[in-house]
Amino acid sequence: MSVQPFQPLSGLARRLVNDGVFSSDVAMDALKTARKDNKPFIAHIIENRLVSAYRAAAAAADEFGMPLLDLEVIDIEALPQGLVDEKLITKHHALPLIKRENRLYVAISDPTNIQALDEFKFHTGTTTEGVIVEEDKLSNLIDTFLDEQNSALDGLEDADLDNLEIDEGLTEQQEDTGEEAANDAPIVRFVNKILLDAIKTGASDIHFEPYEKSYRIRCRIDGILQEVAKPPSNLASRLCARLKVMSQMDISERRIPQDGRIKMKISKNRAIDFRVNTLPTLWGEKVVLRILDPTSAQMGIEALGYDEDQKELFMQTLHKPQGMILVTGPTGSGKTVSLYTGLNILNTVERNISTAEDPVEINLEGINQVHVNIKVGLTFAEALRSFLRQDPDVVMVGEIRDIETAEIAIKAAQTGHMVLSTLHTNSAAETLTRLRNMGVPAFNIATSVSMIIAQRLGRRLCNGCKKPASIPETTLLEEGFTPEQIKAGLNIFEHNPEGCNKCNKGYKGRVGVYETMSMSPEIAQVIMDNGSSLDILNTAKQQGFRSLRLSALRKVIQGVTSLEEMNRVIKL
Repeated sequence: MSVQPFQPLSGLARRLVNDGVFSSDVAMDALKTARKDNKPFIAHIIENRLVSAYRAAAAAADEFGMPLLDLEVIDIEALPQGLVDEKLITKHHALPLIKRENRLYVAISDPTNIQALDEFKFHTGTTTEGVIVEEDKLSNLIDTFLDEQNSALDGLEDADLDNLEIDEGLTEQQEDTGEEAANDAPIVRFVNKILLDAIKTGASDIHFEPYEKSYRIRCRIDGILQEVAKPPSNLASRLCARLKVMSQMDISERRIPQDGRIKMKISKNRAIDFRVNTLPTLWGEKVVLRILDPTSAQMGIEALGYDEDQKELFMQTLHKPQGMILVTGPTGSGKTVSLYTGLNILNTVERNISTAEDPVEINLEGINQVHVNIKVGLTFAEALRSFLRQDPDVVMVGEIRDIETAEIAIKAAQTGHMVLSTLHTNSAAETLTRLRNMGVPAFNIATSVSMIIAQRLGRRLCNGCKKPASIPETTLLEEGFTPEQIKAGLNIFEHNPEGCNKCNKGYKGRVGVYETMSMSPEIAQVIMDNGSSLDILNTAKQQGFRSLRLSALRKVIQGVTSLEEMNRVIKL
């Protein structure tokens, strides 16, 4: 009979054997079974009742020199909100407990789960430390935490539509003018329901539109406007009055556009802001609400859709001591979320960060945000001048609209500051020529701009109901796929128009499509030689630059979206 080589136990298994919890044979069997089931050793021995959760946690803490914490002393309402998404918590069976300045303490039951701490560190930009807790208590706390996170959406249909907590802040003038419609109970309930339904479906905007003989309400869901209600046209003035009261506008003023804001608390831990604008039209005032969800600014770079090489380039450039990163694209392409994601990564106690925005959409803790006010002379340029007198490390300018703002931003980038901003151009190469056409000298562009990101947003295919697409080879070649890719086989999917109960006509959510261009010496030379955007593009391609179209085709190959959707967002 052959003798199996002896395999010495290590770590927690050895510790529990030495403590007399179970024999070495039982430990070896448990290790083999755990590996076979692809399950952590500690979870396996607790599930099979080889040891109590507390005994295992205490032994793990002692063996690995980590602190042991009883989760019963933790207040679930005090847990950090929005730091990481649900998938990361579930994947690693770990939960953020406490955030102090730039240090995050994460509850884990398995001390060997180093990958969890590394991924939490990457996503949050913090220094992470593990805290050992009992496995069963951690499972219960994670379930409760995620249930509370989702209850704000899952319970919207059961919300008390009459008593939602909304800061209306009526002025004395509004109370005096106060149209009865503004507080009419059926109108209050109807408007509250429209707002809650929009949040639940993930809409970005809500449009209240009056016409001569009709009235319609539309929501922009995944970038596409969809009609959600058609109330009687005689309710137009009452709906508008209610929205004005909620957003603290002047009810009596109907001749000029107005801006306001609504804050709606939908759970203990979650509040949603709406940016509101009214516009006098031929048949009444149109009201548009932009939904501002703070969690969208904390999604983390992983959720944005960057390819690995693009993400790495962005992170490297972001952590340079100085330079300028420009994000470009049309309205609604996700530029603000990209900027906020970068700011969140840079937001540490060691950095002084200031932003000039028009308007400030989402409040970011630890960042000095300035709301641009043209009427009183507080322009982007004026705010930027003031920032430079306040010892900044990072500056964000909402948009470079004129030569004055461009010159100050470039000066900041050249004098030891990291500057983030946006421009309205169609591609990365066009951005450089746009700056030159604005009047910025070529030398300043070449020495200050570090990176340009051009982006679009496309709808994601629903994983539950997407189906394989049958596309002729000639069409694939016309779309931009290479003969090699076609020969190797392409698994391309299309949306299911009927959809399912988890999606919207075959799509659910959106994904970013990017082209990232770094300022290389060769591109800088083309700019110095007054080359065109085509010259810049050709030079970049020689260095491996991938255009928006090629990035979009990658998303199609990966099954993230459909060819039809990419053609809608990015034309050939």
